[in-house]
Amino acid sequence: MPQLQLPIFPAGSKNLTNEIAVECEGKRVVYTHGSMPMFQHEKGDIRTFRMFTSHLINIGSARQGDIVRTFGVPLPTVKRYLKLLREQGSEAFFAEPKGRSASVLNGAIREKAESLLREGRSVPEVAQATGIMANTLHKAIRAGRLPVVKKKHLPRTQ
Repeated sequence: MPQLQLPIFPAGSKNLTNEIAVECEGKRVVYTHGSMPMFQHEKGDIRTFRMFTSHLINIGSARQGDIVRTFGVPLPTVKRYLKLLREQGSEAFFAEPKGRSASVLNGAIREKAESLLREGRSVPEVAQATGIMANTLHKAIRAGRLPVVKKKHLPRTQ
């Protein structure tokens, strides 16, 4: 016959569920089930935190609302990492972030865009001549990678 285990948690711990509590011990976060430690990670280790809380939800030991209430994490974030766990597994939490694609504004195209801008052409004209989106050119100008466009002042007609 199964024996009922009373939920006895260490002093200073915070209840995640009726069976699981969380406690910060120095630089470590310790999860306890009843009075037995079940998992621990460094206080600032966000990847391990996301992985473990997603596992708790996935195996049915905690609900999404428990994680939100206990840790103050937004519900969409909890759902995002639960989906990541279910689709890609635990290793996805520790994978290196994907790199950005290569810059489209490089080499000869950049030189052509610079010369056209120095001639006084507008950004839409330069975009059409180089085949680069005007938004990309505007970003490069704001970042200082391309010269600032000097606006043409038309003489007033009276």
